[in-house]
Amino acid sequence: MAKKGVKQLKGDENKEEKEDVSLAKIDQPDNLRHAGDRSDPSSLIHQLDETSRLTVSSAARGGIAEHWVYFSCNLSVWEAFDPIHCRLMLLPKMNCSDCFRFSDKESLAVGTELLVFGRDIMCNAICKYSVMTRSWTSGAMMHTPRCLFGSASLGEIAIVGGGCDPLGNVLDSAELYNSETGKWMTIPSLNKARKMCSAVFMDGKFYIIGGTGVGHLERLTCGEVYDLKTKTWHVIPNMYRIRNEGDGETVASSSIEAPPLVGVVNNQLYAADHALKVVKKYDKEENLWVTVGQLPERATSMNGWGIAFRACGERLIIITGNNDEGVIEIYSWAPRDGSVKWDLLVRKRSHSFVYNCAVMGC
Repeated sequence: MAKKGVKQLKGDENKEEKEDVSLAKIDQPDNLRHAGDRSDPSSLIHQLDETSRLTVSSAARGGIAEHWVYFSCNLSVWEAFDPIHCRLMLLPKMNCSDCFRFSDKESLAVGTELLVFGRDIMCNAICKYSVMTRSWTSGAMMHTPRCLFGSASLGEIAIVGGGCDPLGNVLDSAELYNSETGKWMTIPSLNKARKMCSAVFMDGKFYIIGGTGVGHLERLTCGEVYDLKTKTWHVIPNMYRIRNEGDGETVASSSIEAPPLVGVVNNQLYAADHALKVVKKYDKEENLWVTVGQLPERATSMNGWGIAFRACGERLIIITGNNDEGVIEIYSWAPRDGSVKWDLLVRKRSHSFVYNCAVMGC
């Protein structure tokens, strides 16, 4: 999915292109096809054939990476969104049991793979989608099965940390996944066990923030950073005290609030505060959060659930649902453009919220 010389969406020069992906257009069969459908030579999958062949060579030459957004508003249906051309594509349906379909799931994009973590009849399970083969297979299991963990990827590797084991115990263990070998490797444990947390890569290091610890009723405010070179963790006190005294907003109980909505663009960390409906930026030197703008007016959620906030290349992406109107909307903002101004990229019909979301860049 790497292309060279791609044109970024920017301002009014893409107005005509945006208009071509109106709600009516998106719902037409010709604009929303299964990734395995080869019947139409103009379908998006043939473009994927070309970009798949470019992935390795482009990366090796330092080519421009193209990022795609993968999200699910259905139990076993995943869609891919190309933010450059504002195009949607249905992936083949997952080959999974009913137990996996109806279980809570997490997702992670790494290398050219989309990993979906859930639970099968007797144990945890991972479904793996390959961009290269356009098919789902079973993924290799972690050494310590878990859910409600924090995860992030950097190229062909990913790290997962914390979470809960099948018995509900909060974990401090962490593992590294290499998509080229398909293997998991145990790495040093966190200083603090935590679940319902989020994670990002920033400045080449892995950060894990938020969540709750063992026996905690309140959300953890400390973060931790893992240095891949020294293989050590360092605690950052008060890294995720995102709401300050005087904000005037009652925060939901940590037991029902979603994990932090965070994303990194150009090594700068941003967060979507769903309660105050604002975007905040993390000041690394001062270890505090600064409000930089508003979320889209229609970016509604239930205590942070049902909305996706992700970094996608040099822009931030928000996917939000509105059940009253039965649509899903995708917005983007590039911090390099200055003040926060969200561009509506796509509206599509959907009677559900966003369950899972991951961004793949290669």
